[in-house]
Amino acid sequence: GDVRLITTPTLNPIIIFSYVFRSPFGGDGWVVAVNNMEDIIGGHVWVGVLCILGGLWHVFTKPFSWARRAFVWSGEAYLSYSLAAISIMGFTASLYSWYNNTAYPSELYGPTGPEASQAQAFTFLVRDQRLGANVSSAQGPTGLGKYLMRSPSGEIIFGGETMRFWDLRAPWVEPLRGPNGLDINKIKNDIQPWQERRA
Repeated sequence: GDVRLITTPTLNPIIIFSYVFRSPFGGDGWVVAVNNMEDIIGGHVWVGVLCILGGLWHVFTKPFSWARRAFVWSGEAYLSYSLAAISIMGFTASLYSWYNNTAYPSELYGPTGPEASQAQAFTFLVRDQRLGANVSSAQGPTGLGKYLMRSPSGEIIFGGETMRFWDLRAPWVEPLRGPNGLDINKIKNDIQPWQERRA
């Protein structure tokens, strides 16, 4: 994508916090599903505001009695609580770098896991189609579609092992989509050299 200045970050709390309450499983993607820079910047604004408010809260209040009883109050305990919080952020960041090519663009960080998997399937599809394979109906050894198959929601997706990443959004594959997933006519007739290179 293009480099652009984000002048209107998403500050609507309903939009930002809807990511937090999504399922981390299936196609919902939890916070990692964010797919535009406005929401990413807006999320950072909200995290910054909440961190400042949380800091002020801890400066001006004493811990509740249940918290004083439940937690250990020592330097080592504070360090361990801080390390636990940092590890949660680290695990979240690792999910972002593995799955999200908006926050971690492939041009700078290499392909995400799903993008690499889909690109490999696409590359083999292009190669075998040139060699004469009928990619719309060929079956693999398990009886599933070797190149194309149906997703759980009925969309046409790349087949084989890459099917688990069926909801990937990448700039090289989007022009091949139609209303029901991948468009077989576009795959047979409209694959462009730049898409092959990018994949």
